[in-house]
Amino acid sequence: MRGTLSTAGMAALALVVSVIFARPSVAANNGTYAAQVEQARASRVEALRRADGYLALVASGWLEPGDNTVGSAADNRFQVPDAPAHLGVLRLAGDGSIDFRAADGVHVKVDGQEVSAAPMQTQGAHGERQPTRAYFGPERYFYVVETGRRRGLRAKDNASALRLHFPGLTYFPIDPSWKIEARWEPFAEPRTLRMANVAGAENDEPVTGQAVFERDGRRYALTPMEEDGRLFFVFSDRTAGKLTYGGARFLYADKPKDGKVLLDFNLAENPPCAITPHVVCPLAPPENRLGLEVTAGEKKFEGAGH
Repeated sequence: MRGTLSTAGMAALALVVSVIFARPSVAANNGTYAAQVEQARASRVEALRRADGYLALVASGWLEPGDNTVGSAADNRFQVPDAPAHLGVLRLAGDGSIDFRAADGVHVKVDGQEVSAAPMQTQGAHGERQPTRAYFGPERYFYVVETGRRRGLRAKDNASALRLHFPGLTYFPIDPSWKIEARWEPFAEPRTLRMANVAGAENDEPVTGQAVFERDGRRYALTPMEEDGRLFFVFSDRTAGKLTYGGARFLYADKPKDGKVLLDFNLAENPPCAITPHVVCPLAPPENRLGLEVTAGEKKFEGAGH
């Protein structure tokens, strides 16, 4: 004859079942989450190593009005590794336009055609164009960027040592407690966030609200910009300059849903300028300098030589 349980006995059994099954479920969830973070990190490193990324950068600098010589020799304004000793001249005109003139006997390829001179189009003020690429080898080329009123040279080599022998990134241990559901507080009136970069330039970015969260009983807020349909946070914390890059770290999040924003600091990443000196990156604005140690995400890049 099958026995029956009293109400108290059923409650006790339910408690035992919950104790037996709850802990493995939490462990399994944490294991799944850790695997997701590891996969995201691996995907980021894979993306970094792709051709034409910023690991391929080998030279950079700001153009001055008039002639700017380019080549591998030390007497050039822009010294570019593995280029001809004197590749040519980039001329910056008063209206901001740039043209390139190759040195005698030197030819570069633009749009697949060998040229001795060519206008150099930048990416535009808002990245609306593809900049002109001037190739001086199968894997090597230079182009011109536009930042405010400044124009700068960038040279890339897809066979660069940093790209081919990238040492990888180092991280804090994965900690699920740093995956935080923040409250989204939209601003009643339009606001701007003053962003400065490592070159000293400043610009105002439109912002629509802030993500508010608590940690160890204290309230914190981060104000994001928008990039490619996602929220983009440029922040720093009390690990900056010690365990993490001093200027800022980046964090991406999906747009608010039901008044919430998921901030996963385990996915916080170094800006490009933490890895290569040939990129201009934004600094964390005062609004996003957190008064706590965010011991999650990427640490300082160990291979940085700048």
